[in-house]
Amino acid sequence: MVIIENDIFNNIKTAAENINISEISGSYDISDCTFLLKDLSEKIKVISIDEKEKIINSGINYSEVLSKEEIPDDEYIRLFMDSTEESKYEIAAYTALLAKKIISHRGKNIILVSLARAGSPIGALLKRYFKEEYNLDIPHYSISIIRGKGIDENALLHIINKHNNENLQFIDGWIGKGAIFKELKEAVEIFNQKYNTELNSELAVIADPTGLTSLSATQEDIFIPSSCLNSTVSGLISRTLHNQSFIAPGDFHGVKIYNEFSEYDLSNFFINKISNCFKKINSLKLSLKSDIIKKENINEQILKIQKEFSIKEWNKIKPGIGETTRVLLRRNALLVLVKNFDNKNIRHILYLAEKKNIKIVEYKDMNYECAGIIT
Repeated sequence: MVIIENDIFNNIKTAAENINISEISGSYDISDCTFLLKDLSEKIKVISIDEKEKIINSGINYSEVLSKEEIPDDEYIRLFMDSTEESKYEIAAYTALLAKKIISHRGKNIILVSLARAGSPIGALLKRYFKEEYNLDIPHYSISIIRGKGIDENALLHIINKHNNENLQFIDGWIGKGAIFKELKEAVEIFNQKYNTELNSELAVIADPTGLTSLSATQEDIFIPSSCLNSTVSGLISRTLHNQSFIAPGDFHGVKIYNEFSEYDLSNFFINKISNCFKKINSLKLSLKSDIIKKENINEQILKIQKEFSIKEWNKIKPGIGETTRVLLRRNALLVLVKNFDNKNIRHILYLAEKKNIKIVEYKDMNYECAGIIT
């Protein structure tokens, strides 16, 4: 059991006294997920994707603004529903495998801390699996981490102070090329030095094509259906924000809650669909690709793509099914690279790219099934 020594705990407690606590669940049940985020729904101005791209290209951090989310059309929702049905046992099995790895590496006295938003549904699934398989009621919080700004320290302080426990397990859906993995590692190092804690920054994910973490269910670039949608599969929560016009020093990072999308919300549908398969996966003969293998240098692959397609900035390249989907949903894409056009797991990506008249190029020389390139 990890209990913080008195001097460290007193340090954390003092720092936590000035935090403006805001625990929300979005459209999730509070037993599945607690978001430590400040609701900015009535304050933040939603802008177009074109406006956002101009602001980001001017050097302003992406977390300063929020682009408008669109409700997916009927055909896209059909693709999501079909894909979820087809992959539900596989995702359930990978969730179970990841949960077992976490227990093996970290023990049972842990707190799940998912990275909003992609990590939120995965954290909810893990929480349910721990309850069903181990009868463990493990707390699950979802907090913000922002590339270029780091993790929400106030959220970490609140969790540690509330539970008197620093054995946090960070959760995400997948690793693309490792930018958030690196951001998390650096942010946790800073936090540990600042508060004399010993947080473990190892990130647990379902899919890690980079081979960066030892806590992945698979190193294959598999399709995770929750990557298909934005807020409507993430508790109606927007991408997280950190704009000092709205965020005071004692606040959590910000968020917009899309209550107006409640009619289209599939957040609970997704975690119910997957978690209902937990009892059946042991009796099924599933071929899971879970072996840890040595990966070639991901940076070299990205640099190769950058050179071949004359991309000025490394960060404009977003590899992997999840990241490519995110590009098509909330950025202006220049083109999409795909390893195999016949891969059923990228049907939604081909649909989005064709709908938006974005060029699709066959590119077999990568560890990923696809990659999105931003303008």
